[in-house]
Amino acid sequence: MTHQLLLALTGFAFVTSVTPGPNNMMLLASGGNFGFLRTVPHMLGVSFGLAPMIFLFGLGLTGTLHSLPQALILLKAVSLGYMLWLAWKIANAAAPQGGKAAGRPLRFIQAVAFQWVNPKTWMMVIGAVTAYAPGAELGSLAVVVAVFCAVNLPCIALWAAIGDGLRGWLAQPARLRAFNWTMAGLLILSLLPVLKM
Repeated sequence: MTHQLLLALTGFAFVTSVTPGPNNMMLLASGGNFGFLRTVPHMLGVSFGLAPMIFLFGLGLTGTLHSLPQALILLKAVSLGYMLWLAWKIANAAAPQGGKAAGRPLRFIQAVAFQWVNPKTWMMVIGAVTAYAPGAELGSLAVVVAVFCAVNLPCIALWAAIGDGLRGWLAQPARLRAFNWTMAGLLILSLLPVLKM
């Protein structure tokens, strides 16, 4: 991969990782509800969940998805249902008293699995593979994976850190409840552009 192509891939990874989407809305909510440190497994699951998707998509999953349009429709339906369930869980994370959120943050394996039903992650993977590893060579796919893992983690950590920074302000139950409902709404809104793919 040329220096210019690597630079372009890094820019693509940065823009797609740092912009709002389901992962970032959930990490913002998790940081606000549970703090940065308790959100680390969730962050790692997001970043490392990309790797198998990039490899599998690059090695032929793309052909399967395009040859079975019903599979894409099913993927969208499952994604939408799961996202709505997650939005409900986020909205109802506020404890009725004390300002601390009920529940627990997403675990590493849950965050890895979530990438398979996240429409924005699919757009990132499809864009990265088709633009930067179109021949599906293992070396090119490995570079795409390495760049995404290196760039994605700091970008998404920023969202968790912002949420963590809001924790003092969210100590009041009414504020925490409003924050969680807002995050749930933003999670749903973040689906609209990507579900049109």
